[in-house]
Amino acid sequence: MRFLHTSDWHLGRSLHRADLREAQAAFLDHLVETARSERVDAVLVAGDVYDRAIPPLDAVALYEDALARLRAAGARVILISGNHDSARRLGVNSSLIDASGVHLRTRPAALAEPVLLDDAHGQVAVYGIPYLEPALAVPGTAAGGPIPGGPIPDGPVPEGTAPSAATPPTPDAAPGTRGHATVLREALGLIRADAAARNADRTVVLAHAWVANGRDDAERAESARRQASDSERDIAVGGIGHVPSALFDGFSYAALGHLHGRQTLAWHLRYCGSPLPYSFSERNQVKGSWLVEVGAAGHAGGASAGSVSAEWVPAPVFRRLAVLAGRLDELLTSREHDGRERDFLAVTLTDTVRPEGAMDKLRDRFPHILTLEFRPAGATADPRGYRERVAGRDDLTVAAEFVAHVRGGVPSAGECDLLEQAFTAVRVAQEANG
Repeated sequence: MRFLHTSDWHLGRSLHRADLREAQAAFLDHLVETARSERVDAVLVAGDVYDRAIPPLDAVALYEDALARLRAAGARVILISGNHDSARRLGVNSSLIDASGVHLRTRPAALAEPVLLDDAHGQVAVYGIPYLEPALAVPGTAAGGPIPGGPIPDGPVPEGTAPSAATPPTPDAAPGTRGHATVLREALGLIRADAAARNADRTVVLAHAWVANGRDDAERAESARRQASDSERDIAVGGIGHVPSALFDGFSYAALGHLHGRQTLAWHLRYCGSPLPYSFSERNQVKGSWLVEVGAAGHAGGASAGSVSAEWVPAPVFRRLAVLAGRLDELLTSREHDGRERDFLAVTLTDTVRPEGAMDKLRDRFPHILTLEFRPAGATADPRGYRERVAGRDDLTVAAEFVAHVRGGVPSAGECDLLEQAFTAVRVAQEANG
């Protein structure tokens, strides 16, 4: 059974106001062609299809077109909602379109209802766990089953289940709280119970969560810190945003979403990351998808790593991201930066005095520059807050320091006289107005 694992499309997102629709469309073209050429049985989309709960119409059009073309390429689509998605909106009409081969798993009550796929070796049961928000989690029935039906909030969805006998309370959640590990453990317990009842020995699960390796909370916290990039929304609740990777033991493959960098936590447990870099902290990441094949004995409980194989499929690079720093004249003339004209750029100027019209001049050479920061060489950051910095200083001193900060040099005597005249005029006007 062949799967294409993708996630975190974030359709509708921009990068520092730069429109990414063309880049996202190019990735979806690549995804459809890969599904067709590799003859995959199903495409697994592990959440964050959209960048926000109410996506723009052009993002919805991209999504609908991608689903139609993936089905035309012969692949089923199994998709879960992420923490950026509105579960209710993404899952609209899911029961009606299920028969078409597009399976939207956005309801917690349905997380133990697998999509069953057949090949020459029998069935593969694919389970989808939508993003589960602990703050909205609802305790389940005494029998430990999912609550049938029930409302879905317009945004992150609750986990509507109770622990089964196989899912004891999670020690890393404080008394009286339900952290991410707790609700995910309960969800996986329900899935394991369903798989056991079906005698399913090949099981695949999709989840949108922050999963980390480590023997204890401290190790997992450090692992999670290294995993993160600037563009992932923090899902920590009470400091327990990450969950242990051991929760996914026993499955043939776990297709994870949420983190934007490609990661292999275990041979059966992987993040594919986002298809595009969505922050400059992701500029060195390789983007793409995992092509996964589950063999005849592809169950992680007793099979070897050879039962499940994963091959990396790189995504096309629409536009590279780069960070440049230096004096304005160097950036405008240095041959070192040849080839950066097509890149999205974040630039830091190190001139001792802030140059006038720097952005316009840089844009003449680098038309896709997105951010510009001024950090004079040798300058040190002041850790104090604004109130502390201005305490005990008169207006003229504060204004003069602002000029020095912006321009990189203290104001002249004549400029100080102009500032003093301006403050005097303001005081006179205030007194005249009572």
